[in-house]
Amino acid sequence: MRYFIDLSYSGTNFHGWQSQANALGIQEVLEEKLSMILKEKTVVTASGRTDTGVHAKQQIAHFDTSAELTEDLLFRINCMLPHDIAINSFRPVNPDSHARFDALYREYEYYITTIKNPFARGRAWQFTKKLDFDAMNEAAGLLLKYSDFESFSKVHTDVKTFNCTVMYAQWERQAEHMILFRIRANRFLRGMVRAIVGTLVDIGTGKKNVADFEHILLSRNRGMAGAAAPPEGLFLAKIDFPEEVYL
Repeated sequence: MRYFIDLSYSGTNFHGWQSQANALGIQEVLEEKLSMILKEKTVVTASGRTDTGVHAKQQIAHFDTSAELTEDLLFRINCMLPHDIAINSFRPVNPDSHARFDALYREYEYYITTIKNPFARGRAWQFTKKLDFDAMNEAAGLLLKYSDFESFSKVHTDVKTFNCTVMYAQWERQAEHMILFRIRANRFLRGMVRAIVGTLVDIGTGKKNVADFEHILLSRNRGMAGAAAPPEGLFLAKIDFPEEVYL
């Protein structure tokens, strides 16, 4: 039987999602605990990889098992996992359903605190310079106009295409001193959201303008864009699937 696993995690203490030889990834921890509790080797495949220090409010992964999933499994696996990883649910899916390839869209959130806030430490980028909110949103709107995002991708990445369909991109005020960038797309390139945020912040400070942002998009040159925003403000927030993947 194949299952989708819905989980949340704080990425602070992990070197991203993917299992690695010399660093601890969330995938490694999850596979180890699932294999122990299911008494068989269990491999999980995620909807997408998050980088070192990046968090997930919702991550979806699939795994196959011949074991029977009892009602107390969710409680038992959460007891075994470290405090910064939580399983929210297991859901049976069709045997060919895929957490990565069947996703309709992914949504990321990026948080910036405009004051020193000890309660946002590790959860937001502390950026105290004044930002032009309107200019950042005008530039963000251009993301829906274009499909090639090579300018915001890490270089030397192994992808067949840099094309993505951005469905939503907007800055929102969460509180007096907290702002949020929310972006939704069918897929994301490596480092794409942090590169976009860093470049939009350059626009917010006046270092670049909206016309510059469009020029960067068209250039297909990562060197033209701004520096990547720090990882601690980034959250994978939501992944949506068609109903037909579920049993």
